[in-house]
Amino acid sequence: MDYIDAYTTRFAAVRTAVFVRRDALSWAGKLGLALAFAAMTGLAAQIRIPLPFSPVPITGQTFAVLASGILLGRNFGGISMIMYAALGAAGIPWFNGGAGGPAVLAGPTGGYLAGFVVAAMIIGYVSDRYPVWRRFGRMFALMLAVDFLIINGLGLIWLAIFVSVVKGAAVSVAGVFALGIAPFIAGDIAKAAAAALMAKTVLPKA
Repeated sequence: MDYIDAYTTRFAAVRTAVFVRRDALSWAGKLGLALAFAAMTGLAAQIRIPLPFSPVPITGQTFAVLASGILLGRNFGGISMIMYAALGAAGIPWFNGGAGGPAVLAGPTGGYLAGFVVAAMIIGYVSDRYPVWRRFGRMFALMLAVDFLIINGLGLIWLAIFVSVVKGAAVSVAGVFALGIAPFIAGDIAKAAAAALMAKTVLPKA
């Protein structure tokens, strides 16, 4: 028991020290971390399952977005996702399926990319500002809310515009829901649970 208590105490001290050092980094250091998480999001985007009935594939990006907020905080979590979108639009082929260029932002998944920025900022703000939220249940609820209301919400709005305006097809709420949310519910719940477990494990308790 003494060994377990000593290990727990040591882990808590290391965990706190890591976040203290993160906050003490220079702007250049923080931008470097943001770029690293942008690249991680690009790698996660290549974990991809195309869906024959939807222009939006299943990818691993959501977990990377949530992780960037947890580990980088509001400002640099958001900046990392801005970097991901901006550098991808500039031509780096790290959007899903190895795509790059400005056309992706105007394509059917453009709304999700905007949602990534807002989601990382919200997760980072709550994680850094409110230690009482650093519990699995609360973080899981937050992750789900941010995922479905922000990432999927902005994604659906843009997807509806894309289908109706760009493609000139009739669009309905049920139809857009079937294309942009329904196929991803189970996976998003699993990724939210994994991110909440990460938050509970790595974030200091005070």
